Amino acid sequence: MENIQAIKQRFEIIGNDPKLNRAIEKAVQVAPTDISVLVTGESGVGKEAIPKIIHSLSHRKHAKYIAVNCGAIPEGTIDSELFGHEKGAFTGATQTRSGYFEVADGGTIFLDEVGELPLTTQVRLLRVLENGEFLKVGSSQVQKTNVRIVAATNVNMFEAIKREKFREDLYYRLSTVEINIPPLRERQGDIHLLFRKFASDFGQKYKMPTIRLEDDAIDLLVKYRWPGNIRQLRNIAEQISVLEASRSVSWETLNSYLPSSNGTNLPAVVGQKKSESDFSNEREILYKVLFDMKSDLNDLKKLTLELMKNNDGEKVQEENQGLIRKIYGENGEDLQDDGRSALEVLHLPEPQAEHTSSRPPVEDKYHFAEEIEEEETLSLQEKEVELIRKSLERNKGKRKAAAAELGISERTLYRKIKQYDL
Repeated sequence: MENIQAIKQRFEIIGNDPKLNRAIEKAVQVAPTDISVLVTGESGVGKEAIPKIIHSLSHRKHAKYIAVNCGAIPEGTIDSELFGHEKGAFTGATQTRSGYFEVADGGTIFLDEVGELPLTTQVRLLRVLENGEFLKVGSSQVQKTNVRIVAATNVNMFEAIKREKFREDLYYRLSTVEINIPPLRERQGDIHLLFRKFASDFGQKYKMPTIRLEDDAIDLLVKYRWPGNIRQLRNIAEQISVLEASRSVSWETLNSYLPSSNGTNLPAVVGQKKSESDFSNEREILYKVLFDMKSDLNDLKKLTLELMKNNDGEKVQEENQGLIRKIYGENGEDLQDDGRSALEVLHLPEPQAEHTSSRPPVEDKYHFAEEIEEEETLSLQEKEVELIRKSLERNKGKRKAAAAELGISERTLYRKIKQYDL
């Protein structure tokens, strides 16, 4: 078995941090077995090196090694990518296709960003882990595969399980052995080593002298938090190598390439998401407003009925001044002073004497309003039945006249009469 230093040289791993060394030791120890491994750590820490170590030191090293970025495959096609599909299984499936689990039979599959898998795909993956069986999309024939699965994620799996974004049983099947890669800020002794390696590589790549950091710049480099980890450090080294004419990098120069460096030692503020209880409280408030509006509407109907029953609405207006003010706002305070009656305020027609018009008096036109109950029903069907019955009575059973009055066709009226058994 190769020692840790030889493994680092072989896979170009730089650093002597104890946590990093422990992660590599665990990878070497589990490599000869077939147990599943879950690699955890922040984005950019170099998790992809661990599955390569495991595969190269296992008995599967001569078989295929396939790395799959689960977060980069659309949800609608990821099942087809992993397990394959039959011809005609979906639109665009013009031929049968083998998935990664079929192609990598006997080898190793590295599932990067496994925390981004849809729940339906997680069920399929769990079956592969349990008994090595899978189904192609659009097929009912069970197929067998013998693959070793190494997964990686930068997601807090326990939080994902709590939010029902990841299956708990799948987590425990994947994490038979869990290997954590420490973030760069916890490997301060390795930061300058990595920077020098990147600077040397880019100097050779661009045929330029290698950049060197001054002492105060080294101090800034080590104390910076590096939220993007090794990936961010490599990016900064490349930028400085290409853009700076001077090969000696000062504190000021390095600081200009570090985003938000002044706040690097402060803890991050994590925004709290809106909880379901907040939405529940909003619903309760909305329901209360709607019920209050319904109550006001019923009060308005009662007032309108009283006004229609009285040719002179002044008495009712005085008795219901508070209700009118509540419905129409503070402008209702001057209703008695500006000379308008309550009927005018409510935009209702003034009742007319019987001898001045052939139209029926207000009381007759709205006489069905007397049957309104104290609490109005909100059933549209009951109102429809009531209006049809009243119209038929008023027109002495003449359906054509009743239909014209209701504003519907005769055919519709016949259907309603039959439907409601009138």
